[in-house]
Amino acid sequence: MPASPSQHNSTLAISPLVANRTYDTLRSTPNQPLFPSPLAANASAESPSSGNFNRSSLGNGGARSANTSDNSINNLSQAEKLRLWRHDALMQHHYKTAEYIGDKVLSLTNDPNDAFWLAQVLYSNGNYYRARQLLSKNNLDSSSVSCRYLSALCLMKLEKFDEALDIVGETNPFKSEAQHVKNLDGGIKLEASLCFIRGQIYARLNNLERAKDCFKEAILVDVKCFEAFDEMIRNNMLTPLEEWELLSLLDFQDADENGDLIKALYTTRINKYVNGDKFEDAELKLNEEYNLGENNDVLLSKADLLFMQCKFQKSLEICEKILNKDEFNFATLPTYLSCLHEIGGKNKLFYTAHRLAAHYPKHSISWLAIGIYYLSINRITEARKFFLKSSLLDPNFGQAWIGFAHTFAAEGEHEQAISAYSTASRFFPGTHLPNLFLGMQYLQMSNLILAEEYLLSSYSICTMDPLLLNELGVIYYHKNHLESAENYFTQALSVAKKIDSDSKAWQSIHANLGHVYRRLNLFPRALYCFEKVLRINNNDSNIYSAIGLIHLKLGDFNKSIENLHHALSINNNDPVAKDLMRRALEENGLSSEENHISSNGSIFFKRSNELLQLNSNTLNYQKNNVTPLFNRQKNIINNNSNTLNQSIEQRATDLINGDDSSDDDDAIMEIESE
Repeated sequence: MPASPSQHNSTLAISPLVANRTYDTLRSTPNQPLFPSPLAANASAESPSSGNFNRSSLGNGGARSANTSDNSINNLSQAEKLRLWRHDALMQHHYKTAEYIGDKVLSLTNDPNDAFWLAQVLYSNGNYYRARQLLSKNNLDSSSVSCRYLSALCLMKLEKFDEALDIVGETNPFKSEAQHVKNLDGGIKLEASLCFIRGQIYARLNNLERAKDCFKEAILVDVKCFEAFDEMIRNNMLTPLEEWELLSLLDFQDADENGDLIKALYTTRINKYVNGDKFEDAELKLNEEYNLGENNDVLLSKADLLFMQCKFQKSLEICEKILNKDEFNFATLPTYLSCLHEIGGKNKLFYTAHRLAAHYPKHSISWLAIGIYYLSINRITEARKFFLKSSLLDPNFGQAWIGFAHTFAAEGEHEQAISAYSTASRFFPGTHLPNLFLGMQYLQMSNLILAEEYLLSSYSICTMDPLLLNELGVIYYHKNHLESAENYFTQALSVAKKIDSDSKAWQSIHANLGHVYRRLNLFPRALYCFEKVLRINNNDSNIYSAIGLIHLKLGDFNKSIENLHHALSINNNDPVAKDLMRRALEENGLSSEENHISSNGSIFFKRSNELLQLNSNTLNYQKNNVTPLFNRQKNIINNNSNTLNQSIEQRATDLINGDDSSDDDDAIMEIESE
């Protein structure tokens, strides 16, 4: 069988452990090694590039008799023995030895492969410039694909991105090949690696669209190029539907008998808003067929799903299970920190942030943890400083950018918050969250046109987020498009149930839908929605006030008074409940007769109309792979209010201009003219 072109091979094809040694000679000592290398059990006397690379079982660990091993080693040439010395020194991190012997091998053979491995030694030791100089000598980076790849890596480390792009090319030079060539040596195709580094270069040059295309090409060329897949998923370069579409295009046959395993693993990594059944099937397969149910990455996927469903305590328990095995698992920490923030675990936040800062002072996750801790104790200025530092250490760290923006939103600094969210939206085009938060900011500023534009843009990326659907409903409520508002709130409830979200996350949707039905004079439906909220949280004075108002409109003064008593027992300073109670008592004949009932049975007030408003942000709902920062919003004032007397108008103004939001995230009703 003819050898494949070098771009279809990996560096295994030129490794002395594979290409130059027999099955018998892969043992470093006559005795059975404690941890035999997988190469030791499977390498054959033939080079992998010849197509005869043996894929036998790993069970025997490559054990042979000492005599056979010694004879095979003695059959090696002088250069081959030096290569093995150099390679073992590299594996044991004896870089001076590896460099010294590697230089001698190269002088003896003048082989491009030996130049590549000497450059690998220099690169591993941080000597990027010397490695680059060695590879550029005699145009090795032009004649060898592996040398071209390593040369580009060196230039990346030296931050010479334009030169690195010149080395790898702006496009894939092997793209025009007629058919997909299978890798024969079991490694990652160098063609895929070149596509991946090309994507990294474009990302550092802020050409994110080209970077995304290169990463997609890398994983399509070779499904084993996981880093390209991880870059797209972790940095939200693809929309949820695009992620699933990419998964369907991947050729898992490149992974041989591991194809089904890799497909299941990749399935658990991608967005869980859609195709939840496929995620569950993949998780079940990994657990039952491959016994990977306790693997950290599989557990993390489950924790992310639970976090998306607002089951923060359960998600936290899984994260802690992972961190008990691997204390600084960087993939798990963002979700873990988010859960701690959601449940108020300030002590654990402090401890985790302190440990990270002590052990990883230059890692972005450390400063993210510190920022979240300061946010949890309401020290917004300090939190902002640490979020900013985290984003500077890693410009592609989405959680840090979102957290930085949230600190401005928490203080009502809308312009700065909008600027930060816009930056996050540009850096992470595949996630709907920045546009969602932009819409929420404009909603606070009463700019309904821009709020609707950004929320619809977010909706075009993700149609399965209950918080987003809730916000769209609020927009149309304020625009008096009550039928559209009802439609979005109903969709939000349907999606929340479909993704099995925690029922506490639904209460603001039920409350907002109740307000829509109240405005449509569909009072039985409104009461049904408000009663649903009370089943989840019976300590909300605003909901009792809303129920009292409906009974007041229906003329059932006793029930109105009863519910308003409940409201005032929870919050005896509630101006809305006080005013409605006064009116209910008047209508019940227990006070003055300043009000009257019209001929059609509706209640009209001379002095004021009821003041009720949807809360667009109190849905206790948070997103996966985003910092655990809840955006508290100011109230929106409806400028189309009816004429109010001075006392009621002042009460409304006081409430509107008071705290940004209740300390209880479950508060629903606020003041608005009807």
